[in-house]
Amino acid sequence: MRPAPLAAIVVALAACGPSDPCQAPAMRLVSRYARHYAGHWVVARGDTLTLVQTGDRFKLRDVVLDTGRVAVGRACRLRGAVVFQSPRAETLAVTWVGSPEQALIYGWPTDLGPFGGIGAAVSGDSLRGAILFEQRVGIQVTPGTTARFVAGRAR
Repeated sequence: MRPAPLAAIVVALAACGPSDPCQAPAMRLVSRYARHYAGHWVVARGDTLTLVQTGDRFKLRDVVLDTGRVAVGRACRLRGAVVFQSPRAETLAVTWVGSPEQALIYGWPTDLGPFGGIGAAVSGDSLRGAILFEQRVGIQVTPGTTARFVAGRAR
């Protein structure tokens, strides 16, 4: 096959796919996995983390995982929010994805600190997780530093 007709076929096939990543067939599977994690989780126990460079003490209060879809670039994620108690009462809009093994929560503003997100898994009736750190923002976190939490469903 000559290059010009082949290119036309590739373009035509690409045009047939969904332009909105949230309408892709794969999102049915993501939505099914998400049901396990979806809900309002209240942190019952959690590490308070103090970053030496900023002096701020961080404490997570709530994790809210919704099943509403939102396009993020060429990907689709689900909506959510994380609520901090310290250093200031603040609710951050985040996005997340769920898999059988864990939920990954994204979308922290870089001015908040070196946070890359949260990795969490449901264990019984609890959501157990840890804050993940991002080294690219310039604040160094001592290796082995963790900020773990256990949350229960809000009633």
